[in-house]
Amino acid sequence: MNATSAATASAVTFVWLGMVLAISFLEAPLKFRAPDVSVRIGLGIGRLVFRALNLVECVLAAAVVVAVVAGDAPGRAITWTGAAVAVLIVQLAVIRPRLNRRSDRVLAGEDLPRSRGHLLYVAFEVAKVVALLGLGITLSAL
Repeated sequence: MNATSAATASAVTFVWLGMVLAISFLEAPLKFRAPDVSVRIGLGIGRLVFRALNLVECVLAAAVVVAVVAGDAPGRAITWTGAAVAVLIVQLAVIRPRLNRRSDRVLAGEDLPRSRGHLLYVAFEVAKVVALLGLGITLSAL
């Protein structure tokens, strides 16, 4: 893999990883612990933040894919890239729509029992962190 493509893909990968760690594992759980933040307010904020994060993730994923493909990356880098992109696609196409339907109901004022649906999203975030870490380390070693 050429040095420019490897450096670009590595930098973008670590930016993506940092954003996921900061938002999903720091901001998201902490907002519900802030004084006077109700579940409805937390959900409203979370939806805005995750919509923005997912949009940026799509741009970063596209940049990584372009750099990996253009740089003629080795198979292990392609595998890690595919894993990270696949996790993102499942989150956006399958998990987020389900979470959004439920949060729509809560935001509309329905009194629903606490949901465990977000735990699946968290599990996929952990998988994405592993894939991005593997990709970043692989690219940095090229």
